Amino acid sequence: MKDIVLLGAGGHCISVIDVIEQENKYNIIGVLDPDKNEDILGYPILGDDSLIDYYIKKDVLFAITVGQIKSSKIKRNIAYKIPKERCPSLISPCAYVSKHSNIGYGNHIMHNSVLNAGSSLGSFNIINTLANIEHGVQIGNFNHISTGAMINGDCKIGSRNFVGSNATISNGIYIGDDKLIGAGIFVKHNIH
Repeated sequence: MKDIVLLGAGGHCISVIDVIEQENKYNIIGVLDPDKNEDILGYPILGDDSLIDYYIKKDVLFAITVGQIKSSKIKRNIAYKIPKERCPSLISPCAYVSKHSNIGYGNHIMHNSVLNAGSSLGSFNIINTLANIEHGVQIGNFNHISTGAMINGDCKIGSRNFVGSNATISNGIYIGDDKLIGAGIFVKHNIH
């Protein structure tokens, strides 16, 4: 099993730890976080982000476990320090990911989410618990598709967006970059 270091010790980190443990492909050696010093689910805090270069030299993998609601800036700043090839996409064994979908680097596809045929994900997205990404959906980079969100067929979603819990995006809708779609919202018109 390849060693992996997690970056960010908040709530999303806890959920990602569970996915990694269930996936059973990587060995978590610890977490980097500048603001925490207590273990997270039994995994040690190794230090802060200044240790990223040290772990790059150690040839470990990384998971950016910083959450994202209002902005993806912190996550983006971390991602630019690490070769993307060192950030595998983590996929819950409870998720359904079609063999006819395309997935970039550093994505987190959480429990009971669906990524259907013909869909594509860029890199560093969160597809959270129970989210549904339907056929032909194209999603850029650094998005958070929150719990229970429904992205219907053939939608195009840019980068750095947040789609709130139980939001529904109607078929064929375009959403640009840097948008915040609130929880429970039904989107039936393009948002540029």
